[in-house]
Amino acid sequence: MGDPLVFQVVLAIIIIMFLIAAYLTRNVLSHGIGNQEMQGIAAAISEGAKAFLRRQYKTVALLAIVVAIILFIAFYATSGMSAASITALAFLFGAACSAVSGIFGMTIAVRANIRTAAAAEKSSATALQIALRAGAVSGLTIVSLSLLGIFLTYYVLELMGATPQTIPLQIVGFGFGASFVALFAQLGGGIYTKAADVGADLVGKVEASIPEDDPRNPAVIADLVGDNVGDCAGRGADLFESITAENVGAMILGVALFPVFGEAGILFALVACAFGLIASTIGVFSVRPKEEEDPVKPLIRGYYVTAVIAAVLLYVATMWLLKNIWFFYAGITGIVLSVIILYITLYYTEHKYRPVKEIAQASETGEATNILTGISVGFECVALPVVAISAALLISYYFGELSGVYTMVQLGGQDVKLTGGIFGTAVATVGMLSTAAYILAMDCFGPIADNAGGIVEMSNAPKGTREKIDRLDAVGNTTKALTKGYAIGSAALAAFLLFSSYMEAVSQLRGEYFGVVNLANVPVFIGALLGATLVFLFASFAIRAVSKTAGYIITEVRRQFADGEILAGRRKPDYGTCVDITTTGALRNMVLPGALAVAFPIFVGAVLKYEAMAAFLMVGTIAGILVANLMNNGGGAWDNAKKFIESGAFGGKGSPAHKAAVVGDTVGDPFKDTAGPSIHVLIKLLATLTLVLAPLYI
Repeated sequence: MGDPLVFQVVLAIIIIMFLIAAYLTRNVLSHGIGNQEMQGIAAAISEGAKAFLRRQYKTVALLAIVVAIILFIAFYATSGMSAASITALAFLFGAACSAVSGIFGMTIAVRANIRTAAAAEKSSATALQIALRAGAVSGLTIVSLSLLGIFLTYYVLELMGATPQTIPLQIVGFGFGASFVALFAQLGGGIYTKAADVGADLVGKVEASIPEDDPRNPAVIADLVGDNVGDCAGRGADLFESITAENVGAMILGVALFPVFGEAGILFALVACAFGLIASTIGVFSVRPKEEEDPVKPLIRGYYVTAVIAAVLLYVATMWLLKNIWFFYAGITGIVLSVIILYITLYYTEHKYRPVKEIAQASETGEATNILTGISVGFECVALPVVAISAALLISYYFGELSGVYTMVQLGGQDVKLTGGIFGTAVATVGMLSTAAYILAMDCFGPIADNAGGIVEMSNAPKGTREKIDRLDAVGNTTKALTKGYAIGSAALAAFLLFSSYMEAVSQLRGEYFGVVNLANVPVFIGALLGATLVFLFASFAIRAVSKTAGYIITEVRRQFADGEILAGRRKPDYGTCVDITTTGALRNMVLPGALAVAFPIFVGAVLKYEAMAAFLMVGTIAGILVANLMNNGGGAWDNAKKFIESGAFGGKGSPAHKAAVVGDTVGDPFKDTAGPSIHVLIKLLATLTLVLAPLYI
């Protein structure tokens, strides 16, 4: 075994993070839970969220078992019992850990929402701190769980006699398991939350002209449940998978430079991410909001604290394990990219800036111009993130080259020089993801604040409380958009990292260097074309799933509104039926796009082989980054244009502009909360699946 100090440090940090998460949980739960009416609403949200997750994970568990059996049979036929057993078991372990991470994300959220609502009666600053610390429980627990899963898998394989050079390819099954569950968690949760939201908005706000979260709306509880199962559970599994995929990819690239760094190069990402947990913890505890302060400012301050400390600790990890300052500069490139991506996302989704104002202004002339302008903003917002990601990849690659690190290997009878350039991009990915725990805390802050707003509205809380919680809810929409932008940026770096890892894995498996993908070769070109096609087809199926499920909700809400007693407020609507309809519809409609994502690359690789799969992965990643950015930022801009009008601009609530903006927001909802987030999970699932199946493509 390599340096035992590395394992001891990583394990110690993981244990400490679990203890800190336990402390934060206790701190959050120590706050009051409001009046009886608030408690009843919160209980309904909690019950609906738990019921959905139970049914969703039963479905996903059955699918995972089927996939594990297929993996076992395929590897048994080609590579023997040992490889088949390791791959199948690693897949199931990764899937189980990913499922647990989603449960962690949702469980604390449904207990923090009522405490945030109750705290807002006295102090918006306290409410903000409760919501952020509850989000931090998710962030610290989920990232720690990812590192622990990789640590245990690596440690067990090493005890079984595997060498550091062979272990990373054996761990790939763990990464695929994480990606598999994350895709269904994000997809199913996204379908649920947006179907309920669309149904509630179109019938409640547009047709019946009642406020958002009005207790007379039968779909409002389903809408609030959706925030938890989509934004908390789904994003929790998503970031678990991001950390896992990034570590696996960096490990594989570390194998290529094993003669230079030894096992330290393989384990570098694990250590750097563990150090990032320390930075995120300090960042969370540094958030001390003031009562009259704009709530977004302390959250951004906390992020800067996290980023600075992450940079310092990245230097420590780099000089300890890699002993080369140029790789530290590559890591800093990733951290800087995360800041740039956040600001680009802020520009396109915050009402202070041109894009959102343009959509709001276009709403004055109706739904058509709102939608056209929103689509225009969506297409425009692709450019700047791509420029930033491209610059980060190029700069980190050159830093890796400037390191002077190289090794000579013999592949296929020829000497091949492997330099530190690609490994520099891996370190940049590590740098960007070093703040992931704080980012997830900010992401979970959004749905917690949104739920708190719903609880306040439905319990007829005083006007002052509503105003305080509305400020947090508005900030929550911004933080959700920011974290989605961050997730897509990190997915782009991680996908390139995994693509490079695939090329390296094929080189090892074939015994000759594989460094060129020839698109002039017809099967390879077809593979590339199919990679791009999958992204668009997947997006189509995801949006259609929202539309179908929303249709069920719209029919049910209209049926209940036909009873005049409900709209008059004299009879309580049947919330449970809407929750059940949304659950059933989301689970039914998530299977087709999820199955497509898994089956497509298996078919392409089996028929067209390894080089075509490289093209499939390369072009699919590029298309996925573009489409995910379009949908994330375009949908976020539509949402905030509506909220900008609701704040009083262009006639305010109830105006023609507001009704047009609600329709535009309804169009954008499945973009930003279903298709967009699911696509950036998709591109990492394709990469991990391709890595797992690489031996079968040769």
